[in-house]
Amino acid sequence: MFFLRLHSQGISIDEIFWGLWLFPFGLLVFRSGFLPRWLGVWLMINCFGYVVLSVIGFFFPTYNDKAFLYLQPVLFGELAAMLYLLIRGANVKAIPAEAV
Repeated sequence: MFFLRLHSQGISIDEIFWGLWLFPFGLLVFRSGFLPRWLGVWLMINCFGYVVLSVIGFFFPTYNDKAFLYLQPVLFGELAAMLYLLIRGANVKAIPAEAV
């Protein structure tokens, strides 16, 4: 049981890093113009969702399931980015042949 609980704490630590990388990624998406800006905003909000979920997992583990249910729409930002790239793709203009 000790190692199962330790694994759960490790996942909570991982969630912090999963969330923190989404802020620069969302900022790049917001500024780039290759993808829509609303997707970048959603990714930055997703960053805070992961961090809040991991803090709740550390300090209030009994409320972790309830917090996950409330934060689940926020956490779909990564899924939305993946589906947008899969279905629509990035809006990239072709490089002229003379520039290459």
